[in-house]
Amino acid sequence: MKVVEKAAAKINLGLDTTYRHSDGMPEWNMVMTSVDLADYVEVQATGTPQIVVSSNSGFLPNDQRNLAFQAASLLQRTFHVKQGAVINIQKNIPVAAGLGGGSSDAAAVMRALNELWGLQLPLAELAKLSLNVDSDVPYCIFSKTAHVTGLGENVHVLNPPLTPVWVVLAKPNVSVSTPSILRQIDYDSLAHPAIGAILSAIEQGDYQQLVANMGNALEPISVNRYPEIEQIKARMQVYGAQTAIMSGTGPTVFAIFNKQSRAQRVFNSIRGFCSEAYLVRSL
Repeated sequence: MKVVEKAAAKINLGLDTTYRHSDGMPEWNMVMTSVDLADYVEVQATGTPQIVVSSNSGFLPNDQRNLAFQAASLLQRTFHVKQGAVINIQKNIPVAAGLGGGSSDAAAVMRALNELWGLQLPLAELAKLSLNVDSDVPYCIFSKTAHVTGLGENVHVLNPPLTPVWVVLAKPNVSVSTPSILRQIDYDSLAHPAIGAILSAIEQGDYQQLVANMGNALEPISVNRYPEIEQIKARMQVYGAQTAIMSGTGPTVFAIFNKQSRAQRVFNSIRGFCSEAYLVRSL
């Protein structure tokens, strides 16, 4: 039996961190949503305990470094599963882009194996366990607009959800190491976005308030190392975006739109400057 799971990319409408835990990991305060740019993960249970991962991407490791492999191994060890799995990942989300592609693949594998191996775990329990793979995986288990706090394990799915918007994504030709960015956080100099205002805007369906308050506290750190991020932000705004911000630790920049025509104009303009550009809808 095979299961195919959609593994959607995520963006951070608001990303903040307020302090560092004793183990060095940041305390997060984020508003996240998913967009219709997705990998597709095919998972098949096998009779032997071996876990095999393959992908159409030459940039993706197929061994223990792969988050999807780690996710399957975690479930197998935790619940003493004798079966294994064959996992194939059709990559569409750029790698090391701040869009949570690896985390979403891992979440897709956990959802699929929860079914295939008959574990029958509630999504909330699956999400709690998934923090052991990566801090974005708990959110990706749900892949719905949510307020995410703690180390990433506290996922409060928003109701009402985000009113659907058009999203233009643009990734410059650089790859960002998340751990290297996190090590550079200086909590005394961070500018904190208004997470409460973002949550209020989503609750009220107020697009203008949402656009006015979106922000990413880590953006200056990544921009300092990769000035291409700031160049794309500036161009998006020149082309007609009201605001543009970085997702995750970057380098992908995104802008949201409540009108398809304006999103299309910005997309048409930015892809002449940036080869990896996408026009998608929020989910």
